[in-house]
Amino acid sequence: MSDEDQDIPFDQTPPGAAERLARLSPKVRRIIADNPGPMTFTGTCTYVVGEGDVAVIDPGPDSPAHLSALLEGLGKERVRHILVTHTHRDHAAGAAALKAATGADILGCAPYLAAAGEGGPGTDAAHDRAYRPDVVLREGEDIAGPGYALETLATPGHTANHLSFALAEERTLFSGDHVMAWATSVIIPPDGRMSDYMASLEKLAGREDAHYWPGHGGGIAAPQRMVRALIHHRRLREAAILAELGKGPARIPALVSAIYRGLDPRLEGAAGLSVLAHLQDLRARRLVQSEGAADLDAVYARS
Repeated sequence: MSDEDQDIPFDQTPPGAAERLARLSPKVRRIIADNPGPMTFTGTCTYVVGEGDVAVIDPGPDSPAHLSALLEGLGKERVRHILVTHTHRDHAAGAAALKAATGADILGCAPYLAAAGEGGPGTDAAHDRAYRPDVVLREGEDIAGPGYALETLATPGHTANHLSFALAEERTLFSGDHVMAWATSVIIPPDGRMSDYMASLEKLAGREDAHYWPGHGGGIAAPQRMVRALIHHRRLREAAILAELGKGPARIPALVSAIYRGLDPRLEGAAGLSVLAHLQDLRARRLVQSEGAADLDAVYARS
């Protein structure tokens, strides 16, 4: 964690036991997949909205144990909708099996299409290429069931197809991997774009949600504070990159070493990709230039 990260009100308290359906609010329950790791924290959060006839948000990885625990927790309740925020495998890969078990339609983000453009190592392996929704949801579309209505918000950045879902009855936002309490979201080019991510944060900053339920970790009880902190953090990171390049041209590994002090070695690759996303955005704004394509191997300099 760098000095700039201290401005973010992280909460790394484990949110609960894996594979146990737990009540969070009158309309929301959560079951955490048993897939912990440096990118997933304690596991992927699957949410159940409503009672009796329910919506399931982010069915999680392709895990028979997770599916079984979810269905056992629901008992005789009917899954009416399966919603997916984005096509990373730890969120979307369980959708097909849940549909097969319940007959519910899959609604949510568009299928992943390999992103075109320079600068990325390719993100295909992170995505569920088999994901096929019955309905692709767009900005402002509603998904309604008995006692709940969810509004779709387009929040690209972490991935190009990322969606969030707002539950107006509880002033709650299911923020997927766009905003989390335990860590910042990783932006991996070319599918992830820093300019899109920042625009989505600004969009959420203009809303009046009272609580976020993220894709990993615990809830966020002061979401506007968190969103403002994330915007500030990214602007500080941008300034730090420009300051380092002000000392002379550099490659991404040198920038990571200088900026991310005390970084967990397991996260060095992710940090490099986030720096790359910043550099691509800075180059598009003509603040930075590169020798050739703006990729992981380029040499970067101030314009």
